[in-house]
Amino acid sequence: MSDDSRPPTAPSRTAAVIPAAGKGVRLGPGAPKALRALSGTPMLIHAVRAMAASRAVSLVVVVAPPDGAAEVKSLLDAYALPDRTDFVVVPGSETRQESVKLGLDALPPGHDIVLVHDAARPLVPVDTVDAVIEAVRAGAPAVVPALPLADTVKEVEPAATPGDPEPVVATPVRARLRAVQTPQGFDRATLIRAHETVTEDVTDDASMVEQLGLTVVVVPGHEEAFKVTRPLDLVLAEAVLARRRLNDGF
Repeated sequence: MSDDSRPPTAPSRTAAVIPAAGKGVRLGPGAPKALRALSGTPMLIHAVRAMAASRAVSLVVVVAPPDGAAEVKSLLDAYALPDRTDFVVVPGSETRQESVKLGLDALPPGHDIVLVHDAARPLVPVDTVDAVIEAVRAGAPAVVPALPLADTVKEVEPAATPGDPEPVVATPVRARLRAVQTPQGFDRATLIRAHETVTEDVTDDASMVEQLGLTVVVVPGHEEAFKVTRPLDLVLAEAVLARRRLNDGF
């Protein structure tokens, strides 16, 4: 006979790691990319708020530049952030992969789901964050939000000299391609194993899980979760924020 007196299992707690140690070279000289302002507020604060907007996220770990943890901590203290969420700042490293590992090392026990989110994607909607978390809760070891491509993509033989013509070697089937965004979500143990196992440099954490031979699944991304990399992206981000203020009435 089953024991129906047992309390229901609590949902897995979720933590978000935000690597924010990058220099943002393509945005030009000035402050590190994560500290650039959007409508008067640093991109990093927008990204932190985007993670904390999900009621499932109880902890946000910000991985600061190696010598900038105190500055980032002061920055977080200066802005209103949700009381229900804990915030931790740790110094990062020279590479994104190493910085994410340092963020993982800072996680206390009890958080079984981990999101990894780019500080340069400050405007991801909370529905996208929640969709990633729910897919991990449903049993996926790794989840990425992604969008279908609008453009035809060509695989080329890279030119020896930048700017020279490059021969096309293949045209992938566009229907099978997706542009991947963040936050990427993971079963915590799986992500830790990936960082302990995969030593080569990769562009995202999901690629590390793929190298373990595990399945990464895709959920729908959102057009406002774009990465702010170039000056034109800053213009677009400002326009999105202006539209949100208009729609929200403030």
